[in-house]
Amino acid sequence: MTNSETRPLLQWSAAMAMSGTIGAVVLESGAAAPAVAFARCFVGGTLLVLWCLSRGWLQAWRPSRRDLGLAVLGGLFLVGNWVLLFASYALSSISVSTVVYHTQPLILVGLAAAFLGEKVAKSHLARAAIAFGGVALISLSAHGEDGKPVQLAGIGLALGAAVLYAGASFVAKQLKHIRPHLLAAVQTTVGALVLAPVLLVTPLPSTTSGLLWLVLLGTVHTALMYVLMYASIGKLPTTTVALLSYLYPVVAVLVDIAFYGHRPSWPEAVGMLAVLAAALAPQRGRKSGVPQQPREAGAVPEPAACK
Repeated sequence: MTNSETRPLLQWSAAMAMSGTIGAVVLESGAAAPAVAFARCFVGGTLLVLWCLSRGWLQAWRPSRRDLGLAVLGGLFLVGNWVLLFASYALSSISVSTVVYHTQPLILVGLAAAFLGEKVAKSHLARAAIAFGGVALISLSAHGEDGKPVQLAGIGLALGAAVLYAGASFVAKQLKHIRPHLLAAVQTTVGALVLAPVLLVTPLPSTTSGLLWLVLLGTVHTALMYVLMYASIGKLPTTTVALLSYLYPVVAVLVDIAFYGHRPSWPEAVGMLAVLAAALAPQRGRKSGVPQQPREAGAVPEPAACK
């Protein structure tokens, strides 16, 4: 393998591994979900804006009214998805929420069929049935940190987050001509503005450690992670991207087991495998080398929305 192939491979792998630790960072911050989402938008968005400015992308951007409106809409979907996902961690577990969240690629195909008239293959319907059957199995058998059954509200929030992220990805399909770094910068800026008033109700952590966890989330798990993803996504074959995307949920499950005492039951493990196999399997008919959308948390192979 040449250096030109090794570098994007390592970049994508690092980004997926980082994604798997997001849940732990959120829980360790001790902050409410809206405050965590604001911090991620503010810190990560500021760094992404500076990155775009340093590259001259922001100065040269002259968006149409339609593009700006869609970018804002996508940003609202994006931050809404973060709030729901972060809230779901405390009601279920990191691993359960993460795996359920990975139904988003299947949901996106449904949105494309409903609003763009794209045909849904029978294989996709079968994958969707398997994935949501897995979600049902997880709902019936999963247990949280205290050994009690997970709250269905947590699973519901994770599914809601998946729907909103699929919506953000659907909007991003209409903005393929915009540089992904720039779109991410705009959307996180929108998120920071929208969520700022929420701090009156759910303030940022009062402890230094809590604030440092949020700074880590914004710098490493947002700005750096997106730079790594967008630097590598177009340089890797589709099959490689799909395979390495499994690092995200696998790392999340391992973190949950190692640091939060989560012990998946056999039915729960089967349900998780069903969801991941159905949602993340490469689709037939796609040629390797076709650029895909980053899967920060299992994003689908479409351009530029950041999870």
